[in-house]
Amino acid sequence: MGAVETKPAIESIPLLVERLRASFASGRTRPLEFRLQQLAGLARLLEDCEPQICEAIRNDLGRSEIETRIVETQLLRREIQFAQKHLAKWMKPERVRAPWLLWPSAARIYREPFGVALIIGPWNYPLQLVLVPLVGALAAGNCAVIKPSELAPATSSFLAATLPRYLDAECVQVVEGGPQESAALLAERWDYIFYTGNPRVGRIVMEAAAKHLTPVTLELGGKSPCIVDRSANLRVAARRIAWGKLMNAGQVCVAPDYVLVDESVEVALLTHMAAAIKEFYGEDARASPDYARIVNQHHFRRLMRLLDGAGELFTGGEAREEELYIAPTILTKTPADAAVMQEEIFGPILPLLSVKSVDEAIAFINNREKPLALYLFAEDARVKRQVIDGTSSGAVTVNYPSVQAAMPSLPFGGVGLSGMGAYHGRTSFETFSHGKPVFMKGTWPDPDLAYPPLSKLKERIIRWLM
Repeated sequence: MGAVETKPAIESIPLLVERLRASFASGRTRPLEFRLQQLAGLARLLEDCEPQICEAIRNDLGRSEIETRIVETQLLRREIQFAQKHLAKWMKPERVRAPWLLWPSAARIYREPFGVALIIGPWNYPLQLVLVPLVGALAAGNCAVIKPSELAPATSSFLAATLPRYLDAECVQVVEGGPQESAALLAERWDYIFYTGNPRVGRIVMEAAAKHLTPVTLELGGKSPCIVDRSANLRVAARRIAWGKLMNAGQVCVAPDYVLVDESVEVALLTHMAAAIKEFYGEDARASPDYARIVNQHHFRRLMRLLDGAGELFTGGEAREEELYIAPTILTKTPADAAVMQEEIFGPILPLLSVKSVDEAIAFINNREKPLALYLFAEDARVKRQVIDGTSSGAVTVNYPSVQAAMPSLPFGGVGLSGMGAYHGRTSFETFSHGKPVFMKGTWPDPDLAYPPLSKLKERIIRWLM
């Protein structure tokens, strides 16, 4: 594995892409053995460098080592192992049935790599949200450039310095930098682009991709609602909502963004949530080693602005800008048109809105953009079916938020404004592959039936055979 330019100058990016394209054209990424070697390299990186990863992410986000191991390294490890276990099967041509009228023949779907992929990652999970897509790109036989977020500089620097020691540098490159480097990368022609971030930048990515008709996957987040039905186990619902919302200080694309709670159980739910927050983080979350910080001052101030006109403060609200700390905050009586209800919060602020029924909750959700995830807490089977059938979202999870994003067996992706395309597990392999149909027909027999001159008799026979 050769040396790599971990932070190339903008003007050298075209040469970098050209080198990767030449590597792909050589065919070196296509054999199963090579793909498995690269996946094994990622696994070794985790084994060798997990403490450095945790330290880098703590520097970027103030997140605890244990949480990072759970939501970053272990999730990535599971994706690698899943791909290693199934890759040989995924790569086999898929046999499909051909019409008997075309006998003798055979039809197959061959999964071939696109070529050179660009993977642009966000700052909130700065390791796994670039490396999990990379697992799919490598498993599918592609070369790739990964662009970590400049808002998580310690993790970005770690990836740039470390990844070349574990992967083939002729096939995988890291480009650090900010908007200028991203713009330079997007100016190049790619065979696939995978972007995780917000809809504003997602539109820029899609516009750049359109110039070359490049296929894209966009993971864009959104306001993921949480419905709490009157039939819910309220203590469990409160604990799980608080956990899902406050993990990484709410800076999670699949975190519950707001709660629609049946008015008959609102007070009980709030009481249980306050108790859960105290149980998790103590009397003062600021002193808890398990409570993360806001990524930077810009996002801190954005979150504080969202509190203006956001309703009544039930708990929390304390903040220290010098520490980038915002306490776990629950709001009640939030107006539906408040600023906090218009954009993805991406922080430890949770508005609760009371509703009279599940029908009202469904109507509220359906009048807004489609979310990345929808959460429901209910024991009533009829209510579960009603919500699943009556709404559209990237995913639905009943009685446990966020965990769907950690399952290789389930595709992960949005719909509408929350994104397009999906990944994880086999879906990642298929996302970074072109399913090429191949049809093979024998040369005997070769009847005159389909050849001109055509006649009414031939037409009747063909229609009968079909």
